[in-house]
Amino acid sequence: MLDTFDQFAVDRIDRLLRFATALTCDPHLAQDVVQDVLVRVQHRWARIGPMPGRDQYVRRMIINEYLSWRRRKAARTVAATHSTLDALGTPTADPAGYVTERDAMRRNIARLPRKQRAALMLRFYADRDDAEIAELLGCSEGTVRSHISRALSALRATHQHPVREAL
Repeated sequence: MLDTFDQFAVDRIDRLLRFATALTCDPHLAQDVVQDVLVRVQHRWARIGPMPGRDQYVRRMIINEYLSWRRRKAARTVAATHSTLDALGTPTADPAGYVTERDAMRRNIARLPRKQRAALMLRFYADRDDAEIAELLGCSEGTVRSHISRALSALRATHQHPVREAL
């Protein structure tokens, strides 16, 4: 049986908001992005609903909305803290010693260019490979590797602790 749009949205809203918040580093922008995308999904539900990869398709829509020209000029203050991400979904255990390090890493990640941040988030948060990231970002696999390499170099230059542990 095919899900209705309402059931799809209810079942996935928490995950979509966490995904968008991790991507944007701003919970308010994340809510705007997810809302805009879900409105478009609802209008196209007859086509999107039966798709076998509709969750990935909707995540790609979120990435595209975030990267869109309409939001590039908006100067944003990064407000995503550890507690903000936890409030959007079920929190997972986080050792207390890493909280400060994680917040510092989030601030450093938020300073990266958008495509580098998106590539890092897709690699380490969404566990995607180069081919999937290239498809989602609309670029070549070499460009994906370049984005990730430059982002990790920038993070290493501003943070003395291992990058992977903080992600």
